[in-house]
Amino acid sequence: MRQKLQMGRIRFPVVLKCSLSTKHPVPGEYTRSYGKKEWKSQVLPVALGGGCSADPLATESLHLSADPHSAPARRIPEMAKNTRGTVTAFSPFDARADAEALRKAMKGMGTDEETVMKILTSRNNAQRQEIASAFKTLFGRDLVDDLKSELTGKFETLMVSLMRPAYIFDAHALKHAIKGAGTNEKVLTEILASRTPAEVRQIKQVYLQEYEANLEDKITGETSGHFQRLLVVLLQANRDPDGRVDDGLVEQDAQVLFRAGELKWGTDEEKFITILGTRSVSHLRRVFDKYMTISGFQIEETIDRETSGDLEKLLLAVVKCIRSVPAYFAETLYYSMKGAGTDDDTLIRVMVSRSEIDLLDIRQELRKNFAKSLHQMIQKDTSGDYRKALLLLCGGDDV
Repeated sequence: MRQKLQMGRIRFPVVLKCSLSTKHPVPGEYTRSYGKKEWKSQVLPVALGGGCSADPLATESLHLSADPHSAPARRIPEMAKNTRGTVTAFSPFDARADAEALRKAMKGMGTDEETVMKILTSRNNAQRQEIASAFKTLFGRDLVDDLKSELTGKFETLMVSLMRPAYIFDAHALKHAIKGAGTNEKVLTEILASRTPAEVRQIKQVYLQEYEANLEDKITGETSGHFQRLLVVLLQANRDPDGRVDDGLVEQDAQVLFRAGELKWGTDEEKFITILGTRSVSHLRRVFDKYMTISGFQIEETIDRETSGDLEKLLLAVVKCIRSVPAYFAETLYYSMKGAGTDDDTLIRVMVSRSEIDLLDIRQELRKNFAKSLHQMIQKDTSGDYRKALLLLCGGDDV
């Protein structure tokens, strides 16, 4: 057994309940664009998928426009949407009117940042793509390029991030996490621990389409050891689907984890990687309860003692997301703004990626686990148009 100093981590309750809700987009076809690329978007029937968040997945797909004589168009599905986000479809929506308002706000000397932020934070991602398409149709200009030209600093980063279709947003974040000197293990951990298997599969597909590279190859080239192995397991996106839980297997897995950590001199990391990376969400929640009964420890405490470094952080992130994805992101947001300085990259990434999925739940978890209001933390730690836009995305205060 490895002994390690305890760092005073926040412990989460063993049992956290998730409520499922979904909002299906209206079937139909739309024209959208992002940067230099254009899509014909078709909203397809909704299917359910399993994973850490247990969120229903809407299989809305973006189809890249192709020449009639070329190969079939590439499909870029959008992320899961449900009604626990702070950003929903704006109604009544007029893409042409929004495009005209944005052009007016950025035309000539000076920029009307207020108009830009109010439009982009109140429309969902699908509507933003329609606005971008209308903007190019009306003015022959690329909306994202104009935003980059007219805005600056963190406010620019936030507005441009809102314009990225969801899977492209994650693929872009992963690419930059492994680009150049050094690797941003925090981004790899956050995205791959929290996304459902269906989402991970789509991220890999989009990464290949956008960057003509295999995401797994890129990640394995920049990581090593057991941290790399767990990342590879998560990239396979083969977590068991939720179903009937086998009590015998729950007991067996809890015993295996106990013997691999607390009862062993040294640690059998491979057992932790296999079980935590492949078993279903409902199964693992039962395993964590059984582990507590057998060992007298929360599984997080054992991981804290028996592992270290990037592997420890990734294992803990997986466990926290199995327990509750909103609670995990509440903790992530809390520490992005706690103490001196603000981790703006993390703050922007979480606020944008969760704004249409579960930001309302994240706000509740932040209030419950840290006795803090997300709205008030943003108010205190940010400033200017950047702060105003984040507060609009936040969607209100939890008093």
